[in-house]
Amino acid sequence: MAGYAPHARSGLDAKLPRIGAWENQFPGYTVTIVDPEYNAICPKTGLPDFGTVTVEYEPDRWCIELKSFKGYMTAYRNVGIFYENAVNRILRDLVRACRPKRMKVTGQFNARGGIGTRVEARYERPTGNV
Repeated sequence: MAGYAPHARSGLDAKLPRIGAWENQFPGYTVTIVDPEYNAICPKTGLPDFGTVTVEYEPDRWCIELKSFKGYMTAYRNVGIFYENAVNRILRDLVRACRPKRMKVTGQFNARGGIGTRVEARYERPTGNV
């Protein structure tokens, strides 16, 4: 669609704080993290976007450190990024940080113009890889 090309990759390479991890002590459980304060900037309009980001994952050796996760998420306030890119970038960055067995990131974004948006991205470690 005309007019979106210069914005399509916006935010994908923005410098964001590092996400920390700590050593997991137990096997076979699921962690759910809910951040109801997601805020970023629409790269097309410059207007703020708001929503809730939920992360659900099964840890392997590492768990996400929540203080660093909060700093990472808060940094999106200054980033121009589309919803779809944000959810996929969050998934990519979290997988790199903790290398889970599986992870799902869901963004439920506040309605704009009467239309709400839900974006979901998933990761599952290929069988046999660590």
